[in-house]
Amino acid sequence: MKKAIFIDRDGTIVENVGYVYKVEDFKLLPNAIRGLKLLKNYKLFIITNQSGIGRGIYKLKDFVMFNSHLLRELKKNNIKIQKIYYCHHKPEDNCDCRKPKTKLLKDAEKEFHINLKKSFVVGDMKSDFELGRNAKCKTIHVLTGHGIKHKNDVNPNYFAKDLLDAAKWILKNNNKNF
Repeated sequence: MKKAIFIDRDGTIVENVGYVYKVEDFKLLPNAIRGLKLLKNYKLFIITNQSGIGRGIYKLKDFVMFNSHLLRELKKNNIKIQKIYYCHHKPEDNCDCRKPKTKLLKDAEKEFHINLKKSFVVGDMKSDFELGRNAKCKTIHVLTGHGIKHKNDVNPNYFAKDLLDAAKWILKNNNKNF
């Protein structure tokens, strides 16, 4: 069973400008590439709620185009994302795949033989922290995106300045039991 890192997209890897779906709005957060490069020996996944699709704000094809652009930029830097898991439902749909519910992590666990108890969830929202806690993963709350706003709502294993800080902490603490 492999260790993995599940990373929120908006506010953790890319700048969160509201509903992030237009390629022309694409902007990587400072230190995102540097942080992801440090994690090259892990299976990396993006896990993201995208209720804008369910609300009709943008289409699935817009989401796919944005992600394709993101993956190309990461690939230029020798960063491989195994898969992007996403929920396209509105919060009120009460689906099984929306963070903080664990369906998407359980899907990755089965598909890629992941050991969730030795894995990490990194994100800037309370739902990211709750997802990690619900799946028995280690949790890192980044202070980018909405991270500062939600700092008092979570109790992660670590508060990180950004994705680079999170990566350094993971490398230093990856074999510890919490």
